[in-house]
Amino acid sequence: MMESTTLVAAFLGLLEGLTEFIPVSSTGHILLAGHFLGFDSAGKTFEVVIQLGAVLAILTIYATRLVSIFAAAPHDPKARRFILSVLVAFLPAVFIGVLAHDFIKTVLFETPKLIAIMLILGGIVLIFVDRIAPEPVHEDAMELPIPMAIKIGFIQCLAMIPGVSRSGATIVGALMLGASKRAAAEFSFFLSMPTMAGAFAYDLYKNREVLDISAMGEIAVGFVMAFISAVFVVKWLLGYVSRNGYALFGWWRIVVGSAALIFLFSGF
Repeated sequence: MMESTTLVAAFLGLLEGLTEFIPVSSTGHILLAGHFLGFDSAGKTFEVVIQLGAVLAILTIYATRLVSIFAAAPHDPKARRFILSVLVAFLPAVFIGVLAHDFIKTVLFETPKLIAIMLILGGIVLIFVDRIAPEPVHEDAMELPIPMAIKIGFIQCLAMIPGVSRSGATIVGALMLGASKRAAAEFSFFLSMPTMAGAFAYDLYKNREVLDISAMGEIAVGFVMAFISAVFVVKWLLGYVSRNGYALFGWWRIVVGSAALIFLFSGF
């Protein structure tokens, strides 16, 4: 049984890393996979903690750039504006996430049919936006205007509904507001750092009384798998979307969501 649980944890960690930074909803995939595999964690702590593996992956990849941005901030207005744009985009998720945390975790996270439906609807939106997005006026993620960043931050909050996708919401919002496909993905990367780290810290605090020490082994396995797989995805994604756009991810969402609904209505 222990070996089986560890294998499931490794699979879920792999799934987290593969899906966190592409617009397909990593939370939706993990919750549905956990449902069908019979995997459950106290307070859904496993599902949140392994996201830290993906956060550390992107911090590792962008470490040099982050250091240069913060080092330049005292004398470079562009660097200061970029840091501010990420912070203001992060703030809506802080307020809404804290207010709605219990409802999200106890109701939305426990509704597989809602997750499947949101995967499908999000896929349709992604395909549509990939085709009709306006001509980009912002090619550099570091030069998005502050008002635009605030709007992206509010749009990101839609991802509190599992199945919507944090990266999907921010990318769609950025595309419709005039960012290029590459800039939209890269801004989503940077915004994910404070957002995911904040979600991890707050969720860990809220669930401190139900943490299962015996599950630390499974969490560690999932964490490592999430880190490794996320590194590969982040390095691959920018080049792919610059050349091909986001339609593939929209179709993937529709296929996964439809398959999940079929299984759910079949009694699984």
